[in-house]
Amino acid sequence: MIANEQLRSTDILSREKILSDYRLAYESRQASLLGRRDVMGGRAKFGIFGDGKELAQLAAARAFNRGDFRSGYYRDQTFVAALGELRWTEFFAQLYAHTDLEAEPNTAGRSMNGHFATRWLDEQGLWRNQTELYNSVCDIAPTAGQIPRSLGLAYASKLFRNNPGLSDLTNFSHNGNEIVFATIGDASTSQGMFWETMNAAGVLQVPLLMSVWDDGYGISVPVEYQTIKGSISKALAGFQRDSNDKGLEIFTVKGWDYVGLFETYQQAAHICREEHVPVLVHVQELTQPQGHSTSGSHERYKSKERLDWETEYDCNRVFREWILENGYASHEELEAIEAEAKQATKQARIEAWNAFQGSMKADFDEALDLLQQAARHNPKSAELMAIREELRKTFTPIRRDAVAAIRKALRLLRTDSSSANQRLKAWLDRTNAENNDRFSSHLYSESPDSPMRVEAVPATFSDDSLHLDGYQILQKYFDNLFSRDARVVALGEDVGKIGDVNQGFAGLQEKFGEIRITDTGIRETTIIGQGIGLAMRGLRPIVEIQYFDYVYYTLATLTDDLATLLYRTKGGQKAPLIIRTRGHRLEGIWHSGSPMGAMLGSLRGLHVLVPRNMTQAAGFYNTLIKGDDPALLIESLNGYRLKELLPSNLAEFCVPLGVPDVLRSGSDVTVVTYGSMCRIVLEAANQLAQMGVSVEVIDVQTLLPFDVHHGIVESIKKTSRVLFADEDVPGGASAYMMQQVIEGQNAYRYLDSAPRTLSAKPHRPPYGSDGDYFSKPNVDDVIETVYQLMSESDPERFPEI
Repeated sequence: MIANEQLRSTDILSREKILSDYRLAYESRQASLLGRRDVMGGRAKFGIFGDGKELAQLAAARAFNRGDFRSGYYRDQTFVAALGELRWTEFFAQLYAHTDLEAEPNTAGRSMNGHFATRWLDEQGLWRNQTELYNSVCDIAPTAGQIPRSLGLAYASKLFRNNPGLSDLTNFSHNGNEIVFATIGDASTSQGMFWETMNAAGVLQVPLLMSVWDDGYGISVPVEYQTIKGSISKALAGFQRDSNDKGLEIFTVKGWDYVGLFETYQQAAHICREEHVPVLVHVQELTQPQGHSTSGSHERYKSKERLDWETEYDCNRVFREWILENGYASHEELEAIEAEAKQATKQARIEAWNAFQGSMKADFDEALDLLQQAARHNPKSAELMAIREELRKTFTPIRRDAVAAIRKALRLLRTDSSSANQRLKAWLDRTNAENNDRFSSHLYSESPDSPMRVEAVPATFSDDSLHLDGYQILQKYFDNLFSRDARVVALGEDVGKIGDVNQGFAGLQEKFGEIRITDTGIRETTIIGQGIGLAMRGLRPIVEIQYFDYVYYTLATLTDDLATLLYRTKGGQKAPLIIRTRGHRLEGIWHSGSPMGAMLGSLRGLHVLVPRNMTQAAGFYNTLIKGDDPALLIESLNGYRLKELLPSNLAEFCVPLGVPDVLRSGSDVTVVTYGSMCRIVLEAANQLAQMGVSVEVIDVQTLLPFDVHHGIVESIKKTSRVLFADEDVPGGASAYMMQQVIEGQNAYRYLDSAPRTLSAKPHRPPYGSDGDYFSKPNVDDVIETVYQLMSESDPERFPEI
């Protein structure tokens, strides 16, 4: 086992601080106990608490400075409270899902309890000074899901320390002195995200302080089933740095050892902060007095001997005995502290519950009054009063109860045009708008920097404009971008030395240095994690996933963390990461390049951009750099060697999001597509013109957002026929586009023929050109599908082929 070096001084452990820590530890434990009681009593849906971890978190918090980051675990309540970032009223407000940011500033009731977040954006959605804050990145529940971004947060400190071009970004860093406190439960270290991150942290040498809270179990499964050698510190011993090799510093400490914990965390933080060396602190022999969560009892899987041991080594109990043995307080003094702490948490619980109930009372009371008014002199008075009485008797009513009652009444009064009915409708309209803000706002940026507010600037060309290969357009674009914005960094597999596999960054690492354009290992999940953390700290990373299919490696991190960040904090945190990849018309089972439906179903909260060529891609990059939302941009792999005109305003032109482009006007059929399919559809349209069919070709350009001005329906009004074409599997992006247009834009009203989709086969394409031809839509498929639409309506003019 790795021994800890003793600190020479423990003067931080004054009597005042010790007793303050005991008070907070006791309060936190009481909050956990009361929280479980609220779940069991029906006040809350679910609870997961930090009992048994109090001392370790107090010690970690003592080493935490302003500007540092916690990227943590949903049991970190004591940690956050010790930083002064959590009041117990807020703890209970989150448990009750109170949607008022004043009451629950972490997530506005959107996350279950134990998910804490510093609001590092102001009310407009603009950056506050992170160096003045004790920063907590909003926790997520998926095990180990918080770990990839921890790497990026720490990597940002390395960039701030080593890149002089960032020295003026003093709202985000003071010379890279900030360290990242990541926390994780021991069982979750079995996840690949953890191992990938620890390896990358050792390679990169970043100030990541990883705490593992080890209570011996992962829900019911003991550690010997989780980790080789039954110990994560033993398992990672090969990562330990020495005089010859860089690596991690590894500490072990008991979770009930108050002095040992403080010594360990002071030393670990010093190494991290001063040397920029990653550190693992394995906190052992922790307990979990209430079990994993409110979903079950730990008595079902723990032996009597284990339960007795947990009682004896409960960190708060051992702490109490240590205080008495060392004469820091008497029994009477501790009992007084305990009584005050118990009363404080009880009072916080009462205040939080009353505030939660009070926040809904006005709407509830108004709904009762409106129902009574509607019942007066109404033939359906008895039914309306029954609805009112059912609502009045609701035990601990919530917002849905009043809304459901009013909706039921309106259905009953659907033929009634009285003023009372109109008042019910007005109440419902108002509360629906308010509830939309409470529960559905901030999926995307609502700030002045939203990319949706970036003004479109058309590309300009002259008689002297050069015809270049697509990759050369991008190379010149990125050269210009890196020259004008020091915040921009690029990283990914093969991005640096060879300038990416398709040469979009050719020569740029040599020009701007490895600190700006960086090669990474083959580790897609933590490439995304690096990007998320950098974006959270005010930089503008462009991270590359080499091919679109490889996004699957990153999907959990993208969907659970990045896509939900702005939403789950109700506008409190953001990470404007740009993910660059390439796809479409790839060949082979693992390089098909078009899993768009999977992205559309998983990445709401990101913009998904599908430019047809590299010039459009450059315009989108300009828009995204000016904006503050994350985005996934898929370049067309088979377009890098196609000739394009170089815009004369390469640094200024911006392609707007959600605005389709009509590539060819027509009057018979509208074909809606994107990406590499645009060239296929245009070629088909040329041949169809020779057959007497006039095709209007629309490139949607972005799938999220999709046609925000409803321009596609205007084309369908003209043609009365539509085909949605793409390379995804059936029911994927083509079905999504159909739903957006036929349902969302009411285009069904203008159709003379059933809408059609044209997609790939329901399998990944086999390797080779024939595999591509017989698996994905080709020119012949487009021609024949469009022709069938015409043949259905005019078989004499267009006989079956």
